Order: sequence, then C-alpha cells, then structure tokens
Amino acid sequence: METSHVGRVLEDLLETLEDGKKGFTQTAEKLTEANRDDLAGRMREFADQRSSFGAEIRTLASQLGIELDESGSMAGALHRGWISLKDALASDEPAAVLAAAETGEDHAKDEFTKALDEDLPGDVRTLIARQAAAVAAVHDEVKKLRDEEKSA
Repeated sequence: METSHVGRVLEDLLETLEDGKKGFTQTAEKLTEANRDDLAGRMREFADQRSSFGAEIRTLASQLGIELDESGSMAGALHRGWISLKDALASDEPAAVLAAAETGEDHAKDEFTKALDEDLPGDVRTLIARQAAAVAAVHDEVKKLRDEEKSA
C-alpha cells in the first residue's frame, strides 16, 4: 500500500473536518445571535470535536511518516457540504441554520464512508472508523435538533 494513497485519504478527511469545524463555529455564532445559546453551545462542542479529530489525523500521519498537504483545507471557502450554510446564515430561523448544518454532516458522513471503502492499514482504518461513528452520531443529533426546531 502506498503511503501517498493513505496520505490523500487522510488529507481529504482533514479537509472535511476543518470545514465542519468552521461550519459548526459559524452555526454557533448564528444561533447565538438568535438567542439560542443552548443550541450554540452544542455546535461549539461539535466544532471542538472536529478540531480534536483533525489533530488525531495529523498525529497519526506524522507517526506514519506521512507529510500532509493542508493547503487545500486551510485556504478559504467551505467545502461542498457546508456551502449551503452561507444561505442559511441570512435566515434568523434556527431550524434553517440547523438544516444547513445537517447538510454539511451528510457530506462528512459520505466522506468518511468513502475513506472506509479504501484499502488502509489497520491503525488508520481503526481511527477513521471511530471518527466515522462519532460523525454519524453528530449528524443524527443535528437532525433531531433541526426536527425539534421545525415542530416548535
């Protein structure tokens, strides 16, 4: 298995995690403006989780002797999955903001699923599988919060 292949998989996930961190941070800011500090606090927790997951990927890559090219993930615009957040930020409705966050999480789940379909060393697969399960759980919680806001 080529180190460059594993590096590309890790870079893609790192980009997804960075985008999620930025998206959840923006979601939290918008929810704070809407006087929904309860929801904003959860979104900040999710942003912190994504930051922590990114650090885990960087550490594992370093241990494997893989140098990650992070220029794509750190440069500018949010990734495809979180781009709809920009439109939702124009809304004052928490349900719309949470719906955009859920869309971002749909993308994150897809990216982790794609990564798990790759041929990866055991330690890399173990880390990605653990993170994928946590990403799926966050997606489900965001969806539940969105549904509760819609019905409120």
